[in-house]
Amino acid sequence: MCLAAVSALSACTQTTASLDSKSSKTRTAQVNVGSAKQVYTYSSSDRECLKRAMYFESRRSSPDGFMAVGSVIMNRLTSGLYPETICGVVGQEKQFAPGVMTRKMDENTAPQLNEAAEAVLKGKRHPDVKEAMFFHTKGLRFPYKNMHYVADAGGNVFYEKRDEDGNLQTPEPKPAGAYVMMAEGTIVPTPGAMSMIARAEPVREQTPSPVAVASAATQQPLPGVASVTTVADTSSAAVATVQPVSHSPSMMQAYQAGAGMDAASAAILSTEALPNSGPLPKRRPAGAKTDTAGDMVMVAPTPRQFPARTATP
Repeated sequence: MCLAAVSALSACTQTTASLDSKSSKTRTAQVNVGSAKQVYTYSSSDRECLKRAMYFESRRSSPDGFMAVGSVIMNRLTSGLYPETICGVVGQEKQFAPGVMTRKMDENTAPQLNEAAEAVLKGKRHPDVKEAMFFHTKGLRFPYKNMHYVADAGGNVFYEKRDEDGNLQTPEPKPAGAYVMMAEGTIVPTPGAMSMIARAEPVREQTPSPVAVASAATQQPLPGVASVTTVADTSSAAVATVQPVSHSPSMMQAYQAGAGMDAASAAILSTEALPNSGPLPKRRPAGAKTDTAGDMVMVAPTPRQFPARTATP
């Protein structure tokens, strides 16, 4: 709690010039959490410091007193005038009760302390403290004219510093709705990720066309092998349509087509042999003799002559 002597007031009559602006570094980050809010991170040590200030300054009287002291600490934290960590605010010299950071704390005497600290960290504030950043023990009197009292809770009275016209003489703290307190290590989603979460839809598979044709367009069919086209039907099993593949005429077909016509037969015989068909027979001019028994001589067949017939009525 605040000391009675005017010269030893803790969170009561410190002036702006007496505050140490270098006592702690900020741990804030600008992110989008719904609307744009400032995020203050806190550690487990910060949480302990908050509990200590609430415990020793409120006389462990009631949750109302806990919340009032906690609201003052949050106002100082966000004002820009005090250190920007909870431990920095609570541990600042001559601002809170002596030994607030070192004395033994018996939480059994304040069963609602943890709940009150959690509520403050989640944004709850005492409704009457408003922008107050100072308080002292109830019943004390001071000659300062700028002490504008706003709340009475937990054995303390809380006040703002205002001039004769009612203007606030200290930097204005942030309203509780303008920022959030977040534990260290908490993952903060980016605006893009939040948009993806908000617009997430189930993935829909594309419906295949009624008939799917599988073909090997880049693959040339082997000679003598039928090509197979598979047609997928939604109402029946797959049907294989066999289409014969045309290939070069056989040797016998080539000779039967007219081996006596040298130019035409030579063109036909120049066709490559089918796989595993063996060597082509040698071509000799019609009427030539053979050199060996194994040599073949092909003679052009003699066209058959049929007598002309006259149709009778």
